[in-house]
Amino acid sequence: MKVLNELQLAKELIKFPSITPVDAGVMKFLEKKLKKLGFKSKTLEFKEKGYKPVKNLYAKFGTKEPNFCYAGHLDVVPPGNIKDWTTNPFKPSIKKGHLIGRGANDMKSSIASFVSAVSKFLNKNKSFNGSISLLITGDEEGDAINGTKKVVEYLKKKKEKINFCLVGEPTNPNKLGEMIKIGRRGSLTGKLEVFGLQGHVAYPHRANNPSTTIVKILKEIKEIKFDEGTKNFQPSNLEVTKININNTADNVIPSIAEATFNIRYNNKHSSSSIKKRLNKIFHKISKKDKSRYKIKYRVSGEAFLTKPNETTYMIQNIIKKITKIKPKLSTTGGTSDLRFIRQISPGLEFGLVGKTMHKVDEAVSLKDLKNLTIIYQNILQSYFK
Repeated sequence: MKVLNELQLAKELIKFPSITPVDAGVMKFLEKKLKKLGFKSKTLEFKEKGYKPVKNLYAKFGTKEPNFCYAGHLDVVPPGNIKDWTTNPFKPSIKKGHLIGRGANDMKSSIASFVSAVSKFLNKNKSFNGSISLLITGDEEGDAINGTKKVVEYLKKKKEKINFCLVGEPTNPNKLGEMIKIGRRGSLTGKLEVFGLQGHVAYPHRANNPSTTIVKILKEIKEIKFDEGTKNFQPSNLEVTKININNTADNVIPSIAEATFNIRYNNKHSSSSIKKRLNKIFHKISKKDKSRYKIKYRVSGEAFLTKPNETTYMIQNIIKKITKIKPKLSTTGGTSDLRFIRQISPGLEFGLVGKTMHKVDEAVSLKDLKNLTIIYQNILQSYFK
């Protein structure tokens, strides 16, 4: 069996301009590589009205349990102004011991490391007690509607069992080995509209200014102390992200005021419990001010925690052995696709250093890339021991 080199594979993956949700042929390319290793795979294209179709891949080697799954995404964010890059973002280059290109960090290199690790593992272990799978999406950086979420629904219907999942997102702040993510906070976005009565600023008694109401509401919801945090989570927090009054005249009291806010919340709450609490405040203040309001919520994911188990500690020890750093078990940062996968499997996240993700000249250290491959290979070796 041919052993795949992680650097070569990372370069090949970066060459595909797979800007979310465009596939650009990258999924087919990876599928071919996996088939040569003996994987059976299925390309899963999902469509939903109002969203662009997305190609995903589920590939599996073996049929026995336990099934160790690696999850990741091949879509990338736009490169921005290409003139700002020192190299073409889709023509990977090596400079000062780093591989530069869009997706080098988030997260094509991590996928390359895992596939290389699998090829090395299979080369040494012709038969092992279990199976290895890859769940790869093209919709992590976008709407996350036709990606991992739908793959999980498909696997549920097929009664496909995953025993543990490792998501290869860039989890380390500064050095490889610093951090494993064992959960994530929930994310709830609210768009609030307050309706008043338009009028002349010199005659406020003939109007009802919605900005007065929205300011009161925003002040009250911003001052909510949701909790003190928990052993595994930081305190829940609300931030106002937009305030808008679309008024073209300075002598007119507006009729509509809008605001958007986002809450990152820990597992002491659910999106429904937070909505109930906020709705009471909206209702109380708008009623007092004789205004009307409309609220629209969007939940990106609920808070979740994978309780550390034998596999978590095994992975932590392997990372420490290779990097000489004991990784912290953390729940910080944004959301990830583990929020969907956790419905069918326990899991954690560990990948590269995230300092350059989404930036111009996104890069990965060649040393980190090599060490990540060694870590992933050792994880497979220990898991199937």
